[in-house]
Amino acid sequence: MLPDTLSFYLMTAFVILLIGLSKGGLGGAAGGAATPLMALVMPPQLAIGLLLPLLMITDVFAVAAHWNRWDRRLLILLIPASLIGITLGTALITTISSEALRTGLGIFVLIFVIYKLYEARIQRSLHYEPRNWHGHVAGAVAGFSSTLAHTGGPPITVYLLLQNITPRAFIATSAVYFAIINWLKVPYYIYAGILHPSQLLEIALLLPLVPLGVILGRWLSVRIDKVTFERVILVLLIISAALLLVQ
Repeated sequence: MLPDTLSFYLMTAFVILLIGLSKGGLGGAAGGAATPLMALVMPPQLAIGLLLPLLMITDVFAVAAHWNRWDRRLLILLIPASLIGITLGTALITTISSEALRTGLGIFVLIFVIYKLYEARIQRSLHYEPRNWHGHVAGAVAGFSSTLAHTGGPPITVYLLLQNITPRAFIATSAVYFAIINWLKVPYYIYAGILHPSQLLEIALLLPLVPLGVILGRWLSVRIDKVTFERVILVLLIISAALLLVQ
């Protein structure tokens, strides 16, 4: 059973909109805020499980918008190794307490914020020579972080930006990658006992916010300053991380 409180439904509505905005083109920081925010109003394991089908719904819009523009070779390098990360992440979820996972999630979010703050500097400082095994490492790390907190964006973003592909191929490859690994996570989450699709019925009235968020994200992506938007989200992430750590 999901929490039957006003704070839960207000937070869920806000998070669904954030996910849609992220998929609509306003950046990964918005999507990265989803798990820590939901973990403030419900047990983190349940939050992780509830978010997966919501993300899978938004994946449909993201993949459809960039259909057949992805790089198949890069996907082949990334996806098999992601199963290693997904397996390790699931093993961790099933062996630690909610309190430990909440604390770990708070620390994880702070690391994500630090990365986002120094993302451009990190990318400029890299002197890169492509190797196939780099895709395996990026996939494994992304699979692990995505399983724990649905925040696999940083390793995939860094890896794809270092490849010689067009911006459209970058966006499409990223969209398809996360759509595939979200499906791969389904049996693992069922095994871990944290995925209950029936929970979607309890928030069914909020599901129209998914396409609304995507449409709004596309509209805002060419009308607002993305840097300012990301800074607002990062402040939100810092606050949520602090609350997770002191709860």
